[in-house]
Amino acid sequence: MPTLGKAAPDFELRNQDGDAVKLSDYRGRRVIIFAFPKANTMGCNNQACSFRDAFPQIEAQNAVVLGVSSDSVEVLSGWKRRQRLQYDLLSDPDHKMLDAWDAWGFSIFILKLPISATRSYWVIDENGILVDQQIGVRPKESARKALAAVEGLPEAPRADA
Repeated sequence: MPTLGKAAPDFELRNQDGDAVKLSDYRGRRVIIFAFPKANTMGCNNQACSFRDAFPQIEAQNAVVLGVSSDSVEVLSGWKRRQRLQYDLLSDPDHKMLDAWDAWGFSIFILKLPISATRSYWVIDENGILVDQQIGVRPKESARKALAAVEGLPEAPRADA
């Protein structure tokens, strides 16, 4: 599991178009990653559309958004189009990234049941350092909390300064 204040582990997953996307591709930009259980469900629609609606504020913070689930590339492609999402959706069918980031399955008492992704978010700064995370978050709180974390980061030096 990634640790706050430490480098976020790199990963490579396929996006909704089948293209390889690495976390390290975004070095120099802030990154919000959110995990969702299943595309085309009410809670996931609420979560993804909250990021869609906050996208202008997120972009204003030099940040990108990446959604991750175990859904197939094909499912994610159709969902992105239907919901008019401006950001990449990443497919983790073997849930390797989700497992490594402690967002696969959910807990009941002391049991951890590996059924789907745990709705979560992570915020990574321009240097690749994990600055905020929440494993287990309500759909609409996910975007609000992630945006607040990005907005709370110190202003990054501009390349043109």
